[in-house]
Amino acid sequence: MRIIGLDIHRVVAEAVALEGATVTNLGRIGMTREHLAAFAATLKKTDHVIVEATGNATAVVEILTPHVARVAVANPLQVHLIAKAKTKTDKIDARVLAQLYAAGFLPEVWVPDEATLARRRQVTRRTQIVKHRVRLKGIVQSVLHAHLVPRCPHVDIFGIKGRAWLKAQYLPDDERDAIARHIDEYDRLTEALKGVERDIARAALEDAQVKRMMTAPGVDMVVAVGVMAAIGRIDRFDNPDKLISYFGLNPSVRQSGDGPAYHGRITKRGRSGARHLLVEAAWQAIRVPGPLRAFYERICARRGNHIAAVAVARKLTVLIWHMLTKGEDYIWVRPALMTRKMRSLELAAGLPARRGQRGATYAYNLPEHRRADRAVADQAESSYRRMTQGWRKRGPERGAGATNEERR
Repeated sequence: MRIIGLDIHRVVAEAVALEGATVTNLGRIGMTREHLAAFAATLKKTDHVIVEATGNATAVVEILTPHVARVAVANPLQVHLIAKAKTKTDKIDARVLAQLYAAGFLPEVWVPDEATLARRRQVTRRTQIVKHRVRLKGIVQSVLHAHLVPRCPHVDIFGIKGRAWLKAQYLPDDERDAIARHIDEYDRLTEALKGVERDIARAALEDAQVKRMMTAPGVDMVVAVGVMAAIGRIDRFDNPDKLISYFGLNPSVRQSGDGPAYHGRITKRGRSGARHLLVEAAWQAIRVPGPLRAFYERICARRGNHIAAVAVARKLTVLIWHMLTKGEDYIWVRPALMTRKMRSLELAAGLPARRGQRGATYAYNLPEHRRADRAVADQAESSYRRMTQGWRKRGPERGAGATNEERR
């Protein structure tokens, strides 16, 4: 079996072949579809190709896969930790990839299917548009600050009231023209955002796992689709701890010898976009009654609100793993609120509005239905408080050589 190591970059890739103990340099390959297809034609059906996970690795895998036995994608961070060297060239990096694969030490990453890749691209597009809109607001705020204009009294400076307030402020003519251009760009991005969210919502309407995830508190269409795009297939994770680690929500640990283990901040190694969405969902979940709010308040009393919110995000991850693995909805789902979420999803997908008709969300508008929904959530929150009120704070764990009395 021949192993081909590819150290890929933006313009070229360095190729090295490892066969037994013999290493052969195959030279440089242009990073275009034509050059990669020509290189793939020279490979054998029994070859194994190794590349690192980069921005263009997916396209490389797509081109090479039909021509070889297997294409493996390596985790660049873990490869660096395993094979850190003083002398570093593209040829050495390609050879290290081939040698690690031959020795069985290559840390591989999962290659998503086409549907998951398309969903990830859509989520990325939405995130980029949202960031551009936030940036435009920041630019306008900096212009106002430079001319001693007080803070806008309205929630949205680009809303109807915010725009009327902007027109009433004293600004030089060139600055006023610049703000008008920023507002026009903001409106253009808003229309683009609606189009992207419409495509995302249409795909979500046909995905049972996304709708199941939305039964959890604080999880809307954006969070559910973003997290599902990061997960891909839930059967890749044997237990919830692996999913927590995949999102970088697991605490860092330092331990040596017989000394105790010290737990620090979360590692933040993994899918950062999904992690941010889960933290945002956690802040929403703690605003409504339920066990998650009781859990947040218990942690917040000892560690503060930010650490408690991250703990809720980690708890949400555990819930998501169980819901997707077992195929069950959140047990404390609020039916009327869930109906409203689904109707919002349908409207985002472009389904026609039924004005003047009694729709599926009619029950949510009735006070008695909302009170009944809230009563169930309040009962769940009270049950969690009763269950945990007798828990004592666990002290630091003792070393492995401690006696039973010391461990107590």
